[in-house]
Amino acid sequence: MLTLNEGRKAVTYSRMIIEEHVGEKSTTLPTFEPVFHEKRGVFVTLHTFPGYDLRGCIGIPQPVMALKEAIREAAVSSTHDPRFLPLTSEELDSIIIEITILTTPNHIKVDSAEDFLDEITIGKDGLILEYFGRTGLLLPQVAVEYGWDAKTFLSHLCLKAGVAENTWMNKEAKIYSFSGQIFSETRPHGDIKEKTIDGI
Repeated sequence: MLTLNEGRKAVTYSRMIIEEHVGEKSTTLPTFEPVFHEKRGVFVTLHTFPGYDLRGCIGIPQPVMALKEAIREAAVSSTHDPRFLPLTSEELDSIIIEITILTTPNHIKVDSAEDFLDEITIGKDGLILEYFGRTGLLLPQVAVEYGWDAKTFLSHLCLKAGVAENTWMNKEAKIYSFSGQIFSETRPHGDIKEKTIDGI
């Protein structure tokens, strides 16, 4: 778990990286607390302001690199989310930056596919699907934002992976859960708060 000050630094650092990359601004690296040297998964999400439409969301699901490096990679990648046009320097003052620090994904093992519905907690769990080389990931906050139940969450997870929406019921499909600690700007360049997902 990150402290609020560490979470604020993570978001601030992400904005620094984005402005450096998109706006070609030079930045000075902050001093990092020990947690930033630990291997963590992280996602950087961009929302428009004030409309709060998704503008980009890219991350590193597995704890394969130091958090500060994962933030840098995710922040840069979020400006080039293939679902959207590349972020421009003119948009830097009209986006909100949100960071989700991930726990290590846990393989959900069940006797039958229907048991997944009892193993998933909406508002707490994010999900990853792996199926014959296809992978999809949805953050914990997504199901709450769209009002999905567990079955709908799983169906959209499959679609995110580019497979049929009932693939989660296939015995060859692997489902992983994880939780996330979320920190977000309240407005562009504004105060940064830890975000609680409604429904937890």
